[in-house]
Amino acid sequence: MKKYLLPVACCAALVFGNVACTDNQKTADNTETANNEANDNYMRNATDGETNASNDGDTTGAATAAPAADPTATAPHKDDPEFMMSAAHSDQNEIQLSKLVLEKGATGMVKDHANMMIKDHTKSTADLMPIAKKKGVTLPTDMDAEHKAIAEQMKTLSGKELEQRYLQQMQMDHQKTLNTLQAHSTMTQDADLKGFIAKVTPVVQTHLDMFKKHAAM
Repeated sequence: MKKYLLPVACCAALVFGNVACTDNQKTADNTETANNEANDNYMRNATDGETNASNDGDTTGAATAAPAADPTATAPHKDDPEFMMSAAHSDQNEIQLSKLVLEKGATGMVKDHANMMIKDHTKSTADLMPIAKKKGVTLPTDMDAEHKAIAEQMKTLSGKELEQRYLQQMQMDHQKTLNTLQAHSTMTQDADLKGFIAKVTPVVQTHLDMFKKHAAM
């Protein structure tokens, strides 16, 4: 009987040993597969995180607003005739808008400023006229298109609202005029125009300082 039992026991041991080895191999394979999947998930998450961070950075950059344009910025005039035409228009803009606020009943400080604008800018045109005539340039005698539109808008206003609008417009206009004078003084080679600019610039600067002070009140 012992002779028969020994071979059977050996066979059983071999069978169970193979099963155990197979189970161990499956367990090892499953563990390796799980580890590989975990590593893959980690790499995907890391890549997604970098992509999202990059996109967030791009969005932030795209959302940055461009600085607002300066409404008083002016391009240099290409030549002396263009400058003289612009200077004459500038005088007419200030004269006509000042007459408008006086006609609509401006009072006090605004009335005084408007009368000053008419007087000083009429003189400016008178000083420029012989220079323009000498150069064969015919000066305009009315506002430019932009200020004609502004005048129409101002006609709809009255009282303090009109006066405040006038002061603000005068501040912007005089800043533009000052920029133009300073730019052309370095460009022109004409002695007459250099003399005109040197004479008018301090007057325009005084006007600008005055309107800066009162437009904010």
